[in-house]
Amino acid sequence: MIADFLRRFWICLVLSLPVVAFSTMFQEIAGYHLDFPYRDWIVLGLSSFIYFYGGWPFLTGFVGEVRSRQPGMMTLVAVAVTVAYVYSIVTALGILAGMDFFWELATLIDIMLLGHYLEMKSVAGASRALELIVKMLPSEAHLVHGSMIHDVKVDQLAVDNIVLVRPGERIPTDGEVIEGSSSVNESMLTGESVPVQKEPHDTVIAGAINGEGALTVKVTHQGADSYLNKVVKLVQEAQTVKSKTQTLADRAAGWLTIISLSVGLVTLLVWLVSGRDTAFAVERMVTVMVTACPHALGVAIPLVVSISTAISAQKGLLIRNRTAFEEARKITAMVFDKTGTLTEGAFGVTRIVPLQDKISETDLIRLGAALEQSSQHPIAQGIVREAQKRKLALVSIADFQSITGKGISATVEGKQMAVVSPGYLKEKRIELPTDAYRNEAETVVFILRDQQLIGYIALADQIRSDSGEAVRRLQASGIRVYMATGDNRKVADAVAKELGLDGVYAEVLPDQKVRIVRDLQEEGQFVAMTGDGVNDAPALAQANIGIAVGSGTDIAAETADIILVNSKPTDISNLVDFGKATYRKMIQNLIWATGYNVVAIPLAAGVLYPNFVLSPALGAVLMSASTVIVALNAQLLKREIR
Repeated sequence: MIADFLRRFWICLVLSLPVVAFSTMFQEIAGYHLDFPYRDWIVLGLSSFIYFYGGWPFLTGFVGEVRSRQPGMMTLVAVAVTVAYVYSIVTALGILAGMDFFWELATLIDIMLLGHYLEMKSVAGASRALELIVKMLPSEAHLVHGSMIHDVKVDQLAVDNIVLVRPGERIPTDGEVIEGSSSVNESMLTGESVPVQKEPHDTVIAGAINGEGALTVKVTHQGADSYLNKVVKLVQEAQTVKSKTQTLADRAAGWLTIISLSVGLVTLLVWLVSGRDTAFAVERMVTVMVTACPHALGVAIPLVVSISTAISAQKGLLIRNRTAFEEARKITAMVFDKTGTLTEGAFGVTRIVPLQDKISETDLIRLGAALEQSSQHPIAQGIVREAQKRKLALVSIADFQSITGKGISATVEGKQMAVVSPGYLKEKRIELPTDAYRNEAETVVFILRDQQLIGYIALADQIRSDSGEAVRRLQASGIRVYMATGDNRKVADAVAKELGLDGVYAEVLPDQKVRIVRDLQEEGQFVAMTGDGVNDAPALAQANIGIAVGSGTDIAAETADIILVNSKPTDISNLVDFGKATYRKMIQNLIWATGYNVVAIPLAAGVLYPNFVLSPALGAVLMSASTVIVALNAQLLKREIR
């Protein structure tokens, strides 16, 4: 359609040149005389072609608006050019005395076509981020089959296929690293500017750029289930769903159409009654209708919506509900889930305490990880991850035994080693270190060698590194921050105290989370809920704005209005800032579009006559200029959202 408008513009512009040159009115204005046989018929023929060919998009748009009973900008344009054309035909054939408007008609259609082309191009430019996202996915992948590697189309990959990603290539599919180590650039996908180190068992996202090492990846998602396709789908949905503010703009455009048509008819009658000739009265009416075209109003909101949605996606905010995004500025209370939201959702080592002089922290974590390396218990996995972070080699073990409910033991480097609970120490009458427990949120395991206590390791569901900053930023914005968790009271209180929350609800069930949100709403609060699990879904639905952590469950994501791709709490404060900037830009555009027409319509009607007369062509220029200004103002949103 963009190309079609441009093509119609150039054809009509070329044909408009002789129409303008041969026009008697333009000749009088320009001060020259040009006459030859059949001149008037040539002008009529060229103008008729311009009217039907160049005006066709507006005429068909007018029919569509009438059928839907929603008069808008196409109605105004169609009525304006039709009135000008019909009146010109009537005067050209001598049915009525007067001067034709063929040259104004031609230039009007030219300007309208150019203006509409620029608007459509601006909208397409704002949506180009989607095209870039789609282009991130390579067309082929290196499929590993035994010792052979074959290049296949990405859409031919199936779940559990193995693919090779060479250094510098884009990752072709969502998957899990099964071999290799490399840093991966996910900045265009998640907004994370620092390359992420990927090791075996880590997940990778289609479209990310592999760094210096080769990776062997097992396909975990394909086609519509891939992260990249979900991003595209979410952005497309967000851009097509109209928000309340958009509806307001549509209403304003509809009312402006009715007002301009009414003012146009009144203008015609007033000038006729006042004694002015029919040509002047019709010219004023046509000018009113042309000038009042709500193109600027119609493009004011869609442009901002398109730009803000695309930018937000690049920043790691997937907007599933436009209204929720715009209303983020209203948030007065934020309710967080704990596990997986404010915390990592996995045990991490907080303290390593050796109790013998010859034992170092490194020795303790290396020995503990050696015993725990085969266990799937969250505490065991936390200890092993710590050893991996420190790049410690895990030695082999022998004579592995599980001590039911109390720990494990095995022979390590010729010594009998054990990782046990406090209950085991009590049973064996081994004295518990006095400073072992510093925080109610910690879990402590003890390392024994030949039944001698050599140290202990404290673990906890670690608070996310940016949770504290997120809470402070939200509170600084006047938002009260609460936590609602199914975890026990002691752990919840410890997390709440460390983060400085305004309130905490512990040991709550899913229906109780809903009640917490509802109670806050009944107090007059505008509530946002952030969570990652199935148990958070009801509360996410109840909240004014539901925010899902990207690392959480699909159910939470489907229920939420907004998804945090990076699972970073600080992105929520960014969400509030983005929402405010977007709404502010929408209001600016609405004020400009409507304010312009408040001034332009009276001028077009001729209130300053005879000191100033706004011609139809000049009215069209001003109208298109207002549209371009609105489009440029929308583009400035890119500078405000960073």
